[in-house]
Amino acid sequence: MTPRDLQPVPATGDDVSLAEAHRSIALPGRSSGLLRRFGAFAGPGYLVAVGYMDPGNWATDLAGGSAYGYSLLWTILLANLMAMLLQALTAKLGIATGRDLAQACRDQYSKPVAFALWLVCEAAIVACDLAEVIGSAIALQLLFGIPLVLGVVLTALDVLLLLALQRRGFRQLEAFVITLLIVIAGCIAYEVAVSQPQLGPMLRGFVPTTQIVQDPAMLYIAIGIIGATVMPHNLYLHSAAVQTRAFDTSTPGKRAAVRFAVFDSSLALLLALFVNAGILILAASAFHASGQTGVAEIQEAFKLLSPTVGAAAASTLFAVALLASGQSSTLTATLAGQVVMEGFLGLKLAPWVRRLLTRGLAIIPAVVVAALYGESGTARLLVLSQVVLSLQLPFAIVPLIQFTSNRKQMGALVNSRLLTVAATACAVLIIGLNLRLLASFVTGG
Repeated sequence: MTPRDLQPVPATGDDVSLAEAHRSIALPGRSSGLLRRFGAFAGPGYLVAVGYMDPGNWATDLAGGSAYGYSLLWTILLANLMAMLLQALTAKLGIATGRDLAQACRDQYSKPVAFALWLVCEAAIVACDLAEVIGSAIALQLLFGIPLVLGVVLTALDVLLLLALQRRGFRQLEAFVITLLIVIAGCIAYEVAVSQPQLGPMLRGFVPTTQIVQDPAMLYIAIGIIGATVMPHNLYLHSAAVQTRAFDTSTPGKRAAVRFAVFDSSLALLLALFVNAGILILAASAFHASGQTGVAEIQEAFKLLSPTVGAAAASTLFAVALLASGQSSTLTATLAGQVVMEGFLGLKLAPWVRRLLTRGLAIIPAVVVAALYGESGTARLLVLSQVVLSLQLPFAIVPLIQFTSNRKQMGALVNSRLLTVAATACAVLIIGLNLRLLASFVTGG
């Protein structure tokens, strides 16, 4: 990918991110209290955070905790720290340039390159939606005994929920997603409490260990935890969602907006860290401690959880959290799809049309696999969706670092040299781990 001279391209007319919500949320003036100003800006980070605790992450957290106890908690911490850095960059891109990541790619690359990037990104969004479909269908089966095939079909109904929320305004959509995140966090907090983790070993789990180098299986799970953390569609979505705020467009105003946006996303990702670490801690204290070291699938964890921890509500709340995770993630994946299509192609579709297209592409393979292969097939399809996501990741991270490190495009908000080096190191590590996962998937290793 060879960009033209990186120059900011001003938005005109309807050529803005999420046009129906662009700069629609007023912000209080500087004379207002700091807490009130941050409260008005808070929201986009939580839309992003759901992608870091979606059903695609649950299996790796369960496998890591059941097999190795608390030893891999540090990998979740490392993954979230890297995610905080990359999400900070994408928020800064949107605020500094007035363009989301997809629009920036369309502005700076040739049409064939931009079109190719769009195709790859659309495949990743469908793969992400596929993971949410499967996760939601599994949750419906566990909670209500609904067959997997019917559960997959029922997930198409969330298009009605999204349309209703969009009509009420972007702030209402954010509030609904935050409510689902509170449900997830509350359920996981209960699970951790009833599993009675050992405080000392748990705290030591956040310290890296050389054991990972000596144990190939442990290394593989660690790679899965870190490599599948950063979801490419979150980078596109965040750069657009921050532009729903009517911040001051002067340089000092943009600097203030960047500070609020970074704090918002970092705080939201701390919640994601709590949820992912909580799932691993639950698996460690419930399964690993009782000698059940092979628990890796969601359905298996559901069946064993209540008998193991001795709490009747444990399995039910586990499934409730999974359902909330699937539903919140699918709403944000839809918004990401809108940002990507409009940003790369300049093509605008009605939200319900865009939603049905994405959901249809996800539902068809999920229905076929669920009908033919049942639970084992959907589990493998969930893994495949994460592999597809990993393929798209370099095509989102590399342009992001390239754009935010260029002074012609970013002006006074350009990355410092140290920030560029840190972001590049994160990108190399994440991309390398994803390639390692992909190679293992292809070779069956």
